Amino acid sequence: MKLLISCEYNMDTACVELRYSDDSILAIDCIEVENLYGNSPAYRTELDYLIYNDPQAYADLILTGDVEEYLRTGAQKRYLD
Repeated sequence: MKLLISCEYNMDTACVELRYSDDSILAIDCIEVENLYGNSPAYRTELDYLIYNDPQAYADLILTGDVEEYLRTGAQKRYLD
């Protein structure tokens, strides 16, 4: 079983990089994700917030496929408070 060692945003490649115990690296292209899901300024802002402040939560959203649901419910709720 692979164990996650680190998860961080790499500004040079615009990717969130996940490093695992077996020396494998998974890179999530943030520009491509924003092109797919960043339909509004609020959605793009929420994605950017996660990239810089909680890249592991960002990666979890992408890998589980819950991005659209999160943006519809979580992003709107955050800005309405």
